[in-house]
Amino acid sequence: MSSSTQTLAGVGTATPRTMRKGAPRGGNPAKAGWLTRLVLLVICFLWIVPTLGLFLTSFRPVEDANSTGWWNLFTNPSSWGNLTFGNYAKAIDQASLGTAFINSVAISLPATFIPLLVSAFAAYAFTFMEFPYRDTLFLIVVALLVVPNYVSFVPVLQLYSDLGISGFAGVWLAHIGFGMSLAIYILRNYMATLPRTVIESAKIDGASHFQTFFRLILPMSMPALAAFAIFQFLWVWNDLLVALVFIGPGQDAPITVAVKNNLLGQAGAGWHLVTAGGFFSMIVPILVFLGMQRFFVRGLTAGAVKG
Repeated sequence: MSSSTQTLAGVGTATPRTMRKGAPRGGNPAKAGWLTRLVLLVICFLWIVPTLGLFLTSFRPVEDANSTGWWNLFTNPSSWGNLTFGNYAKAIDQASLGTAFINSVAISLPATFIPLLVSAFAAYAFTFMEFPYRDTLFLIVVALLVVPNYVSFVPVLQLYSDLGISGFAGVWLAHIGFGMSLAIYILRNYMATLPRTVIESAKIDGASHFQTFFRLILPMSMPALAAFAIFQFLWVWNDLLVALVFIGPGQDAPITVAVKNNLLGQAGAGWHLVTAGGFFSMIVPILVFLGMQRFFVRGLTAGAVKG
């Protein structure tokens, strides 16, 4: 009896040493860390290589760009001496990129801040105001996120034709309409995490909805507002399809349309100019994102958890 008891005790008692040897673990942090780093390195490589190719091709002469790939610079080091800034000068002059750059600014700023303000009002109403079918309307707004923009091009163009809308106003309204659903969704979810005690205190003190919105909600929602502003600005600046459909080529064309129409040439003969113009158009998005990426990440993650 005693021996069996000792045997059972020996089997049933787990010491720290036996736990370290035999107990399974729920994952290996060291291996997971290396695997994560490897995946991130692969993703960074896949993103950086095309950008590097774009950058190097923008300096290559037309003969080299049309006959060999950009990687030839590494297999034939002597070709580095042929790099030139002439592609940028020719692209800016040939495609009038200076005017197109100003047009892109004129399109992007209103198409960013107008939907931001309107969506902030709507998000406040969906979060803090009670009205019939509020949840149903919000579900409709969320459902619009999965509707492709291009399915509305024909009816919107017909409406523009009937109302006589064209130029900057047409592309502004298009981007405002296409961006509203995402803006309302982001801002409403963020505002839902704000402390309601502050709102109730403002109501007790006699503050109206406008006072509560401008004095409390708007300052407290700055991370989400900044995140959407960055996202919308980059989207509008890099947009080609909406600009091509609603504003087209001409003196009001943004930089994406100018690069596509004036630099590509026939049968891809102008890739050295397209890459120069494309990299020129990337300067503003790169600077905006690098300068404000912390606001972008903070705004998108702040509404993920309450507290």
